[in-house]
Amino acid sequence: MRARTTARGVPLSPFRPFPSRPPVLPRGPLPVDRLVRLYVGLVLYGATDALVIRADLGLDPWDVFHQGLSLHTGISIGNVSILVGAVVLLLWWPIRQRPGLGTVSNVVLVGVSIDATCALIPHVEALGVRIPLLLAGVLFNGVATGLYIAARFGPGPRDGLMTGLHRRTGRSLRLIRTGIELTVLAAGFLLGGGVGVGTVLYALAIGPLAQFFLRVFGDGGAGTRTGAGAPAGPPPRERAVADTI
Repeated sequence: MRARTTARGVPLSPFRPFPSRPPVLPRGPLPVDRLVRLYVGLVLYGATDALVIRADLGLDPWDVFHQGLSLHTGISIGNVSILVGAVVLLLWWPIRQRPGLGTVSNVVLVGVSIDATCALIPHVEALGVRIPLLLAGVLFNGVATGLYIAARFGPGPRDGLMTGLHRRTGRSLRLIRTGIELTVLAAGFLLGGGVGVGTVLYALAIGPLAQFFLRVFGDGGAGTRTGAGAPAGPPPRERAVADTI
């Protein structure tokens, strides 16, 4: 039996009274492009963390905590970062936060990259070398943040904890982030982690840098669901920025 067609020769579906249509192809970069952004960003993030560590002028709050634990356990700071990331990821369960590929990759790759870069860059004493290391570390950490967030494979474990608590409690995202980071900063300081001018510089600079480079590497949410079946809420890029606030 010959299949029925429209006047233009398009076959009619036997299950519905209108012509079948080809699937809509997703727009935007291919997944491989996003994977490159993700993994380059994560490796660069760990490498730039190591630059700030080698500058020895003060670390960001989480690395102050990691360094303090490293000093007391004898475990490398990169491996401490991995262990802490894994523990933080377990805290996602009660707040019903779902990890993505980028979340799990973040836990492992950042710590590995920190240790690998620290092994390549020796300790330096000259302030004329340490200051450029700090500035380069903070700047390219912003580049790395923009890269891996633009890939849209999920937030890192620490950022996801903050956004998850924000959604569950209804408290301000900035309030929750400030509370968590002050807690880990105080704990790290008591454990002997490095607090200094670099800590202040990082706190002031990383937000604007991350948002700037997210605009550079972002694609405006291409390839995301739109139309009647799409979930409501802010555009993907805005949600990604929120994960770093």
